[in-house]
Amino acid sequence: MIPIKPVASDVLRGALLLPTSVVRSGAAMTGRRPGRARALLHSALGIPLGVLALVPVGLEVLFIARGVLYGLVDRGPYDHSWGGPTLAGAWLVHFLVALPVAIAALGLLWCIAYLHDRLEARFVRGERIGAWVLPVAVLACLAGAEFVVLWVHQL
Repeated sequence: MIPIKPVASDVLRGALLLPTSVVRSGAAMTGRRPGRARALLHSALGIPLGVLALVPVGLEVLFIARGVLYGLVDRGPYDHSWGGPTLAGAWLVHFLVALPVAIAALGLLWCIAYLHDRLEARFVRGERIGAWVLPVAVLACLAGAEFVVLWVHQL
């Protein structure tokens, strides 16, 4: 069983990955320690993962706006809404549909934080990691970009 506290901190770290990677890249460029190039490479790899983390963060925001606060965001009429024609039914169905998406988004944030940690182990700490980490990180970023493109095209 995975302890709750590390998972929660990893999810938060995943959500804040973009700003921390940008700050780290600036610090790596000005630093004078021997591992400056490795730290800069790690930060450069963290920025695309941070951009990728914006997708599940956006899903969490949508969960709050369109699931938890549905009745306050959509004033009706609810005749053609999921769970309609009443406000209570529409609100409940929107919440129940958004809940598994929010849980999956938290899982994605945890996975992104894990990938970032593995990349940090390789490029900053010099540890051996599996050969799968870098290709999975690149494929995840490409899949996230494709998801955003498809999402925007359906609007």
